[in-house]
Amino acid sequence: MSRRTAGRVFADLTPLRESPHFRRLWFGNMVSWIGQQMTAMAVSLQVYAITGSSFSVGLVGLCSLVPLVIFGLYGGAIADAVDRRKLGLASALGATVLSGVLAGAALLDLRQVWLLYAIVALQSVCFALNSPARSSMIPRLLPPEQLPAANALASLAGGLGTMAGPMLGGVIVGLWGYQAAYLIDVVTFAASLYAMWRLPSMTPERDASTAAGTRRGWASVLDGLRFLAGRPNLRMTFFTDMAAMVLAQPRVLFPAIAVIWFAGDAKTVGLLIAAPAVGALLGGLFSGWLGRIHRQGLAVLVSVVCWGAAVAVFGLTRNLWLGLLFLALAGCADTISMVFRNTMLQAAAPDDMRGRLQGVFIVVVAGGPRLGDFLAGSAADLFSPATAIVGGGLACIAVVITLAALQPRFARYDSRNPVP
Repeated sequence: MSRRTAGRVFADLTPLRESPHFRRLWFGNMVSWIGQQMTAMAVSLQVYAITGSSFSVGLVGLCSLVPLVIFGLYGGAIADAVDRRKLGLASALGATVLSGVLAGAALLDLRQVWLLYAIVALQSVCFALNSPARSSMIPRLLPPEQLPAANALASLAGGLGTMAGPMLGGVIVGLWGYQAAYLIDVVTFAASLYAMWRLPSMTPERDASTAAGTRRGWASVLDGLRFLAGRPNLRMTFFTDMAAMVLAQPRVLFPAIAVIWFAGDAKTVGLLIAAPAVGALLGGLFSGWLGRIHRQGLAVLVSVVCWGAAVAVFGLTRNLWLGLLFLALAGCADTISMVFRNTMLQAAAPDDMRGRLQGVFIVVVAGGPRLGDFLAGSAADLFSPATAIVGGGLACIAVVITLAALQPRFARYDSRNPVP
């Protein structure tokens, strides 16, 4: 395969080659994300070791979700009001210190679950402040035509971290204890801190048409939501994602169907959970063609329909390997949708609104799957797992088609003339 052909198939590395700032930021984020996923695994293992309760382990997720939803919106408003470089540095430094506190508590054998919960909540606050600041920097570092490639690379890095981090965390805890995983996390943050340190000042650029950028606090958050309400193309990126994540989210049913459908055990559950992540990773790896797609709204619609279709077909199959294939296809479709949705947010929004829109993005990404878990679990109890999964996939397709009919301009969105 020639280099030119490979560039059309595999992930486009142009942003990494041409922008040293983006290259450092991408590498730093990938390394630190692996460390954060290691810490998340280590905290779950430590909570279970202290309490012996799966419910207590589940509370770790709740302690993470609530601050993420609340401060995701507020963090976006802060990112639109201050130097994003400084906000990124401060929040990354805060997360580094918190990992150090976890390591110290483990070394001192402080078996206090409330302390672990509190640190996890504070880490979520740091992430909610860091992520909008970091994401809204990307359009300042790269030309618009490179944004799809940059988001695909971000998806690839996130997939690697999500897969490798928990595995490494489990191995390291088993070999050297919880403190080792936390200390490694502290070290990995150095890459992110260095990348942020080398960036130029990232003060938001004020747009005369968005005077709301001068407001502060929750008033600024509300201004961001009003801006979004009046921008149909950007609004559709969130509606389509919610359709996928809320209506067609089968993961909460994996433990049940592993036994009922596939006569499996915990290993089968692990395969079901890993399959969408593998598909997402492959979607990022073979993303070279995404930069040539200009009808990005249409691409989002097609991708979400493919997600719903793959989930629905998964609900019909009783062959494990065929089911894993369709879950992987769903994960790949989700990655493609994410790349274009994030690109539209970055390209079509004015700079002084990007932080708030990225904050809404965090809330949707964090909260949507949790609502989907509740809906799928309830439907499975009322009817059956098959009905919940197949019905959810078909409902996702129906809702996306309805949204496309109500907002036809979204399918005509062209990246060469980004209209919010």
